[in-house]
Amino acid sequence: QVQLVESGGGSVQAGGSLRLSCTASGYTYSSNSMAWFRQAPGKEREGVAAIYTDGGSTHYADSVKGRFTISQDNAKNTVYLQMNSLKPEDTAMYYCAARRGSWFSPLSKYEYNYWGQGTQVTVSS
Repeated sequence: QVQLVESGGGSVQAGGSLRLSCTASGYTYSSNSMAWFRQAPGKEREGVAAIYTDGGSTHYADSVKGRFTISQDNAKNTVYLQMNSLKPEDTAMYYCAARRGSWFSPLSKYEYNYWGQGTQVTVSS
């Protein structure tokens, strides 16, 4: 049974920082793809950042480039999302996702078949 567990969500003021963590279990971490998605009320789930665990290549949504950084710790089977300069529009439920192998479209929700339960991020102005 594959499990992805997110942590690190919370409330922060605009301009602040937050770091999300996603730890995978029951899953071969290497040579796979992991990503962060977010979904605000009434909106479609959108890709934020993705990383290929075997090599560390990354992809970012334009809206977060320069502010968010995805990274990994292979020994801990963990992916992080460092979020800096947070804006109110970053408010959403953030989900960790994974798939075997690499992707056609790293930030497409349809590329992933394993999902975490989500962690809420709220940014106040």
